[in-house]
Amino acid sequence: MQITAIKELNRDKLFLNWHLRMQLKKTIEENDTKSGRIFYLFIQALIILSLVSFAIETLPNLSCNTKHFLSILETIVVIIFSVEYILRLSVADKKIKYIFSFFGIIDLLAIIPFYISGGIDLRSVRVFRFLRVFRAFKMLRYNKAIKRFKFALSMVKEELILFLIATSFLLFVASVGIYHFENPVQNEQFKSVFHCLWWSVVTLTSVGYGDSYPITVGGKIFTSFIVFISLGIVAIPTGLIASALTKTLGPNKCD
Repeated sequence: MQITAIKELNRDKLFLNWHLRMQLKKTIEENDTKSGRIFYLFIQALIILSLVSFAIETLPNLSCNTKHFLSILETIVVIIFSVEYILRLSVADKKIKYIFSFFGIIDLLAIIPFYISGGIDLRSVRVFRFLRVFRAFKMLRYNKAIKRFKFALSMVKEELILFLIATSFLLFVASVGIYHFENPVQNEQFKSVFHCLWWSVVTLTSVGYGDSYPITVGGKIFTSFIVFISLGIVAIPTGLIASALTKTLGPNKCD
């Protein structure tokens, strides 16, 4: 009888542990329950708080008290995020899959620099954790929009790849061309073809920062051709994606 009672007690404990784990899993990974929604809102609020705190820290001439307060706040936030990460890992069905998933990596990067002295400040990556809000509030219309955009990209995938290859080739040609024209007279600005790549990028994207520009007649004529070509560089992918998105807006395209 005693052995039977012990077995039943152990079975009850196992069932209770399993039940608590399932409840915790529901709270952390799902949002169908009140506790799950509160958990999501709490984490999202902490993310906002940590990002605002990070932005405030970049302000010059902060008082020592403010810096101390922000430091304490960051410590509290990291502790909570660390506990959350451990809980997510403990309730995950496939722990390795979670660790190397997009959200798993972001969750880890958001806390790991705090424990590494002299590490890179990666608190800004916490902004990507907001992507969980799509699941938290079940924004179906946004999910449909994402599906439409994904479907549109798949429709023009080959064209975009071909365009990227052609653009890379054009970037190299533009870099070589401006190097030959400008290097003899501006050897500091256009030291090599690799240094000229920056000029090629800002010119082909029609940004033109003006930090490096041609002064020779040949360089100016060459740049004029590149600028005209750059108009098409911007228009082609925009037109392809816009056309594909228009097609996906038709009935039952992404369902």
